[in-house]
Amino acid sequence: MSMRSLLVLALVVAAAACLAAPRGAHGAGECGKTPADKMALKLAPCASAGQDPKSAPSSGCCTAVHTIGKQSPKCLCAVMLSDTAKSAGIKPEVAMSIPKRCNLVDRPVGYKCGAYTLP
Repeated sequence: MSMRSLLVLALVVAAAACLAAPRGAHGAGECGKTPADKMALKLAPCASAGQDPKSAPSSGCCTAVHTIGKQSPKCLCAVMLSDTAKSAGIKPEVAMSIPKRCNLVDRPVGYKCGAYTLP
């Protein structure tokens, strides 16, 4: 099994564990009614780009980041900092650079995301 396949598998397992965990009643969060940990599954194509700042994001990764970012910068931030992303080995400081590496012109430059700022 390739390293990428293992990372995607780890992301799916971590997300399943997060989704199976008991939760209290929640209203809409950063990503609307979809929890950020579940939304993070859409970033599976970004596994290598989220770990290595020199790795070029795939077109699938850029499409996912653009779609989530268009929904809301707050959602994109929550997804990149989610437990699911961290469990898959995504480094937040590297993930924050993905929108720039994808050359997304409408990315929220300067948006504060926890301890990070989107470039």
